[in-house]
Amino acid sequence: MKIFPMCPACQAEYDDSRDRRFHAQPNACPACGPQLELWSGTGEVMFGGNQALLAAAQMIRRGQIVAVKGVGGFHLFVDGRNEESLRRLRQRKHREEKPFALMFPTISSVKCLCHVSPLEERLLRSSEAPIVLLKRIAHRQSPIAFSAAPGNPCLGVMLPSNPLQHLLLLDQDFPVVATSGNLSDEPICTDEREALDRLRGIADAFLVHNRPILRHLDDSIVRVIVGREMVLRRARGYAPLPVSVAAGILPAVEPRFQPGQREVAKANTLRIEKTQTDVGVIPGGKLPPATAGVTPAATVLAVGAHLKNAVALAVGENVFISQHIGDLETAPAADAFRRAIRDLETLYGAEPAIVAADLHPDYLSTRFARDSRKNYFGVQHHVAHVLSCMAENGILLPALGVAWDGTGYGTDGTIWGGEFFLVTNDHVERVAHLRPFRLPGGEKAIKEPRRAAIGLLYELYGEAAFEMDPLEVLRQMPPSQRSALKTMLRRRLNSPYTSSAGRLFDAVASLINLRQSVTFEGQAAMELEWALAGVDTDEAYSLSLAPHPPPLVLDWSPMIDSLLEDVNAGVSKAVISARFHNTLAEAVLTVAKKVGEPRVALSGGCFQNAYLSQRVVTRLQAEHFEPHCHQRVPPNDGGIALGQMFAARNHLHLR
Repeated sequence: MKIFPMCPACQAEYDDSRDRRFHAQPNACPACGPQLELWSGTGEVMFGGNQALLAAAQMIRRGQIVAVKGVGGFHLFVDGRNEESLRRLRQRKHREEKPFALMFPTISSVKCLCHVSPLEERLLRSSEAPIVLLKRIAHRQSPIAFSAAPGNPCLGVMLPSNPLQHLLLLDQDFPVVATSGNLSDEPICTDEREALDRLRGIADAFLVHNRPILRHLDDSIVRVIVGREMVLRRARGYAPLPVSVAAGILPAVEPRFQPGQREVAKANTLRIEKTQTDVGVIPGGKLPPATAGVTPAATVLAVGAHLKNAVALAVGENVFISQHIGDLETAPAADAFRRAIRDLETLYGAEPAIVAADLHPDYLSTRFARDSRKNYFGVQHHVAHVLSCMAENGILLPALGVAWDGTGYGTDGTIWGGEFFLVTNDHVERVAHLRPFRLPGGEKAIKEPRRAAIGLLYELYGEAAFEMDPLEVLRQMPPSQRSALKTMLRRRLNSPYTSSAGRLFDAVASLINLRQSVTFEGQAAMELEWALAGVDTDEAYSLSLAPHPPPLVLDWSPMIDSLLEDVNAGVSKAVISARFHNTLAEAVLTVAKKVGEPRVALSGGCFQNAYLSQRVVTRLQAEHFEPHCHQRVPPNDGGIALGQMFAARNHLHLR
């Protein structure tokens, strides 16, 4: 606000000790405070002041797309009822099906369309004012256009969080889509001239003000899971508020078993032999520089993952996690990543002694860490996941960590993602994982769940998998593509092995013909969760714990055999999905019983699934385990940096 000098009237109020404004510096005076303007799509000033506000509101009512400058960046505002306008926005923004967030004028208008629990209402009304994922009222006719959230039983809902938004929605009696002012994979726009350039052709008009935005800040996203808030995107309202973490390793304590459980746990405790894999080993690379002499209270910079990136700076017992930066796929995102690091170091006057990063050698964040000339500490992706949950919850060690997500660089050269780790005071051990299968086409399989399904079937049945009629996944594929995939799998060309739970979700979604290709990350898994709505069953498929040398392997082959029988018998997608989710919950419980540690940390993008998380927690508690989920640090890759920091400070290596 220093660029807005007070006019004589404001200065007189501020200097008068008898005036209530004597202690308040903010300046919203119409004469000397920030000014509004409405620009055309080409940057011409159409209106100023209050007329700009009224004209922008009128344009939204007419179905036009208005870019609105807020506190942390631009939003694109569109009438949430206007199907044609939303289709136009999707086409211009290159966002085919991913749900848009909706801003409602009042909490009462939200309750007309969505179920709102007391906790969800508190979150909506809170000073953080995040986007809250709410379940729609199914039987109620909704004015919301289909293209706002195609096929989604939930809506991402928020209330106005700054004065301009309040004024803009003051006379609106309908919800508006309020989505980030950017193109896909780019940071949100913060400057009006930058927005005019980057959003040209998307927005029909720009409602701007002349108050500068120092840092981009997206809306935070929250979902209530297992009866408490879980932050899925940590940004406005939450970042960079610190997470308090003890400077040293969390002490081990006597496990708190129920009567009789102690003996069972001791009898089932795994004796894991030591392996030769070190956390810092990158195939074809070198061990990271030694971190000898670095104390547990050392300042650590953790640079996070490649997707949903956020960075963290540990100073003393506080860890300051940056706002959501996003996927490091573009030059603007890379610039935002480096700027966030500079901002944290400047803001807290800290010079990191260690830079912790993911093991993936091609991640921009990893290259930054290795080139930083600091002590580099590599942390395996899924180890960082479970340590993040343990650090946030202050879990006493030893403990079992479960990391289920889509993709992560494994130390054996495969793609991990369905992992179980035993974390002790001085090391981490991979005690179990899901049975691996091949992904024909590698990264293409992320966009095409049918590739994951074919890789899964090939692992079970070999080339006979390609003759398995009447599976839709095969019938819908052109013969030429089936032949190409068969060749890839037979010759092991661009078909990496994966133990990923996320890809297992994709494969099952394809096998039941729910989703064969996706337009955004996690779409198939989301639709698999939506499919089970209304089904109340404890039924589960079989899933065996194979007697392999350590680590143990959770073999999903009995589950897939039974699932295919259900598909051929015409069992509904809803029932199959429920049985599949229940099977995964039983898998977590099976490993927990085998390992015998009472504390279990659940992390990774798969645990954004409310049904899965609730089921896992319920089953663990029923057997007297102590499950822990994320709350204010995301379970997805947005929480990775906290785990990287904890590993580096406490010299926790994967053995």
